[in-house]
Amino acid sequence: MKSLGNLGVSAARIEDDIAALAAITDPDRPYTRRAFTPRHAEGRDYLRRRFEAAGLATTIDASGNLIGRRPGASPGRGTIMLGSHSDTVPDGGRFDGIAGVIAALEVARALHDGGIALDHDLEVVDFLAEEVSIFGVSCVGSRGMAGVRPPEWLSRRQGDQTLEQGIAEAGGDPHQVARREDVAAFLELHIEQGTVLEAAGLDIGVVTAITGIARIEIVLEGRADHAGTTPMGRRRDALVAAARLVTAIEAEATRLAAGPRYFAATVGEFEMLPNAANVVPSHVRLLIDARSQDAGDLADFSAAIEAHADALAEATQVSIASRRISDAGAVPMDAGVVSALDDAVGAIGATGCRLASGAGHDAAFLARISRAGMVFVPCRDGRSHAPEEWAETDAIALGAAVLLKTVQTLDTQGKGQADGSHSG
Repeated sequence: MKSLGNLGVSAARIEDDIAALAAITDPDRPYTRRAFTPRHAEGRDYLRRRFEAAGLATTIDASGNLIGRRPGASPGRGTIMLGSHSDTVPDGGRFDGIAGVIAALEVARALHDGGIALDHDLEVVDFLAEEVSIFGVSCVGSRGMAGVRPPEWLSRRQGDQTLEQGIAEAGGDPHQVARREDVAAFLELHIEQGTVLEAAGLDIGVVTAITGIARIEIVLEGRADHAGTTPMGRRRDALVAAARLVTAIEAEATRLAAGPRYFAATVGEFEMLPNAANVVPSHVRLLIDARSQDAGDLADFSAAIEAHADALAEATQVSIASRRISDAGAVPMDAGVVSALDDAVGAIGATGCRLASGAGHDAAFLARISRAGMVFVPCRDGRSHAPEEWAETDAIALGAAVLLKTVQTLDTQGKGQADGSHSG
């Protein structure tokens, strides 16, 4: 690990902020701070205070994103934006997303403390609901900022609450979806959520592309019957059909993963009704998360699962319906920003490599409106979305130093290279 030396960032401040957010969690469920919940709002209140202490003017935009802004010296040059998300998965980690928000904040603090003026405006952003939310959709805030949040999402419901209400309660305006046109460049730091850096003993990963993610909801409708009196051969058991379908999903994903390109699929949500010991299951809902850097592989996977579902429906007399909840294609990072990040790694004396991301990130949507780039820092054993998730403070601080150096580089580039003229 490269010594932090005089790189301008404070590991102590980063550690304190991450620890403070980790303490804001649902009782007995470390670390749970889901979007659209009071706990998430509590975490945001903490971030707002820290943003303002760093000299940033804070607002909530129409998409529900918390933004801290530092005006630049040359109006009209555009905005250099940094950030990630502060929401977690249930019982998730204390670094996923949070490390990126705090590293971005530390860049703003380093500029403030050093009296360093930028020509560009600088913004630090906590994006709303990057993780799959209680409404079953993700990257709500970054999609909104990019102007691509599907309007039909607003009616998605969890209990008595709709996503429309959730965005409004977060401080946004759900009926205003305005694509930002001023973002010159976007940078995001994230823990790797893998083992490439740790295994190689490297400090920094410079991300070249973000995987495509498709989420497919499948609903199976059978018939509820008495578990003791209904003959086995006359049942329309939705759970039996669902179990066979999950096995087919795993087999198809394994087949594609054995090919030359990255592929993974997971059934991560599963609901059954009536969920009673003496009743044949009548209803199952499951959600598939499929990931690949190749759109053709995702299409092949979807077609194969549709075929399996059709065959199962005929064999079991269970109705099976599927629909795409979301579909985000693979996104390359900007070549110029990747190069600037590479240069920053070398300039501060760190070690690094280029690698692709198997996880989705807000940067994938910011890449639609700006030049985008990401850096990864190592995490222990590649663990993520679990209470055991861990990244060393010095590793995050070193990543923040890379961001700081890159921001200064992008700020000095000529108009038309790092101004707000990204064509999408």
